[in-house]
Amino acid sequence: MAPNQDDDAPERLLTPSEVARMFRVNPKTVTRWARAGKLNAIRTLGGHRRFRASEIERLLREMSTGQEDAPPTAS
Repeated sequence: MAPNQDDDAPERLLTPSEVARMFRVNPKTVTRWARAGKLNAIRTLGGHRRFRASEIERLLREMSTGQEDAPPTAS
């Protein structure tokens, strides 16, 4: 286990805008992907979407290596 890692620490969550910057798409595209089930979203108590940073980073890695499970490009 890494020295600075805590098993009880909550996972970092990203906003749709942060995810959009990472994928270089519009935030509305991220919302559409979440509604379509292409990205897993967590809803806050206020109803806002948040995305697990580890999942988004994994998807970005898969896209960069050309694996097929990555979300489609914005169309």
